[in-house]
Amino acid sequence: MKRPELPIQMVDLKRQYARMKNEIDAAIQTVVESTAFIRGAQVQQFADHLAKYLGVEHVIPCGNGTDALQLALMALDLKPGEEVIVPAFSFIATAEVVSLLGLKPVFADVDPHTFNIDPASVEEKITAETRAIIPVHLFGQGADLNRLLGIAKKHNLFIIEDTAQALGSTIQLKDGTTKKLGTVTVIGCTSFFPSKNLGCFGDGGALFTHNEIIAQKIKALANHGMEIRYHHDYIGVNSRLDTLQAAVLDVKLKYLDEFNAARKRAAAFYDQAFAGLDKVRVPVISSCSDHVFHQYTLVFDESVDRDRLKERLQEKGIPSMVYYPVPLHLQEAFHALGHVPGDLPVSEALCKRVLSLPMHTELTQAELEYIAGTVIEEMKI
Repeated sequence: MKRPELPIQMVDLKRQYARMKNEIDAAIQTVVESTAFIRGAQVQQFADHLAKYLGVEHVIPCGNGTDALQLALMALDLKPGEEVIVPAFSFIATAEVVSLLGLKPVFADVDPHTFNIDPASVEEKITAETRAIIPVHLFGQGADLNRLLGIAKKHNLFIIEDTAQALGSTIQLKDGTTKKLGTVTVIGCTSFFPSKNLGCFGDGGALFTHNEIIAQKIKALANHGMEIRYHHDYIGVNSRLDTLQAAVLDVKLKYLDEFNAARKRAAAFYDQAFAGLDKVRVPVISSCSDHVFHQYTLVFDESVDRDRLKERLQEKGIPSMVYYPVPLHLQEAFHALGHVPGDLPVSEALCKRVLSLPMHTELTQAELEYIAGTVIEEMKI
């Protein structure tokens, strides 16, 4: 098993750029020559193209994925102290914006197989103060929106989809239709952080909605609360996607399906390679959602020293990451909510047992064979 000559990357943005270099460089140069660095024509052009790709009426670009989540909550007029249910096994941004707006994050546990928010746990957490649910379509596949939509309808709740890790993935709904994630509920949000499936060359984000009134309000909120210049209807924020980033994204959007297909091929190779291991579980694909593998995450048996395995892989030139080492309900930032170990056992167990392997669009066959072979070899030790 030969070690590849080039260093293995968790995400290889350099090689990805190389294949689109001429197109991206030309797009950037056009913006530079126009000097329209803020709200240039390419921003609306990209928004229109992304709306067509997703099959959604409105795409509103913004500064980053965290801003997108905050703007979504602001647009729904939630009141301080009201509750928003979020998954405990996720990145902090989803819960962070809830707290920043004076709302109360309520943590639900996740499904042990898909890692997505567990509808049964969601329903247990609903109170008279609950107003919204934010499912995170984690690692590249959809949360169980069919069940969540039923819960939301029963309790008159909003659902905001966090699609930062699953752009381009689809979900089949109960009525037989298939929709892109992020377009099913009242508002969808995404991030264009460079490592995302569709990533820019800095920060960027967007919101999606079919609702004209909500779309107009989000646009105003993201622009200091104004629709007419210097006339402020709301207390807003300053959050915009700059023209250079929009130009880069518009080029890369054309390749998104190709990129996601490459991720799926890499995941399929990993799946087959690890099929015979009895102390590790490969990612489980939901029966109703596509999976675009933003991350390829293994779950190890309790008998495996996950952290030592991570160290041994690094020694052999294979990076890996723990997404996420501490569940949100046990983070110091949320200490005031009074959670203790054991409150959300699935999330807590996953944090101790998950490990994500390199996953990106440029993985070669040699790299995949070396990564998988090394993991298998180390598992025998």
